[in-house]
Amino acid sequence: MIPEELLREQAPQVLAALVRRYGDFDACEDAVQEALLAASLQWPSEGVPANPRSWLITVASRRRIEVLRSEAARTRREETVGSWSPPEPALSEDDSLTLLMLCCHPALTPQSQVALTLRAVGGLNTGEIARAFLVPEATIGQRISRAKAKLQGARFAMPPASEQPERLAAVLHVLYLVFNEGYTASSGTSLHRVELSAEAIRLTRLLRAQLPAEGEVAGLLALMLLTDARRPARTTADGALVPLPEQDRTLWDAAAIAEGTELITSTLAAAPVGPYQLQAAIAAVHDSAKSSDETDWQEILMLYELLESTAPGPMVTLNRIVAVAMVHGPAAGLALLDDVDPALQGHHRLAAVRAHLLELSGSAVAARQAYELAARLTQSLPEQRYLQSRASRLADAPS
Repeated sequence: MIPEELLREQAPQVLAALVRRYGDFDACEDAVQEALLAASLQWPSEGVPANPRSWLITVASRRRIEVLRSEAARTRREETVGSWSPPEPALSEDDSLTLLMLCCHPALTPQSQVALTLRAVGGLNTGEIARAFLVPEATIGQRISRAKAKLQGARFAMPPASEQPERLAAVLHVLYLVFNEGYTASSGTSLHRVELSAEAIRLTRLLRAQLPAEGEVAGLLALMLLTDARRPARTTADGALVPLPEQDRTLWDAAAIAEGTELITSTLAAAPVGPYQLQAAIAAVHDSAKSSDETDWQEILMLYELLESTAPGPMVTLNRIVAVAMVHGPAAGLALLDDVDPALQGHHRLAAVRAHLLELSGSAVAARQAYELAARLTQSLPEQRYLQSRASRLADAPS
């Protein structure tokens, strides 16, 4: 069998090679999909080639040239197309970043930039992107289709330095969502999709190298490192989710924590403070605590209040409410839950937070019902099993 991770890893880089050579984002994506299909059919019996990327680029290019020649016959471009040949398989390190910048082209709306990049660079399917945005799947499908149509004829190259800042916010948001999908998969049997979080970190490092003075790039990289450092302790050997308070902190990646902490400390001292830096600072407070009981929730609450004032959002509000509960008691947190953004109604995270706070307050029956609701709402099997286990523990609690 061919590992899905291998094809997922190669697809964005193969697409980048084709778009660089031929343009026409939509048609190149079709060619890449055909090459991936050919690989899934041939490689199990013939073996994975020594250079999978080269093989995929060659097959996808042949398909793209076939289509171009057919089109050229109808539009009198046959001579030009006939001289084209597949691109060199070797890709520069920056090709994926160039593809990322193309997906964040200013001709696209911010929503379309994020959706298209998650699809082309992150490899997420339409349903996963929809869950990340908390919008219907059909809406995301329409955004992606419109975005690809608008990119017809767009030049595949890094934008000039003067244009890069206006794309940066969308690029950072894309990388943030890709990382989050990798760190906590929105669906499937595994809690993590390591290839996505690793790709998000890799691309953010590239951004950091190109834009070393941008505090929010450094903040996002620090946030990813400090968060990903906990991944080894987030699941048991059989894949079951382990919540943060119960994690074995000796399993955390000390090198990643040290790098992330140094990065956010130096950045906060030198650059204007932004949302990603504040989130990284929150992660650093969690990671610096030797145990759950030693967590400085007062500082975390202060940071969430600052974050909500600079970059308000439903998840930020929900996390602030958790911090309120940890500082002032579960009743204080529960009192705030009814006023959260309507976009979170029906989201498993809201039900899970309510269940946790109800359990802390001693309302076992109500907590069990909320855990059961959260389990029904999530499409992540590890999260389902964890939430169901919490509900089961409360099943025999007195009314």
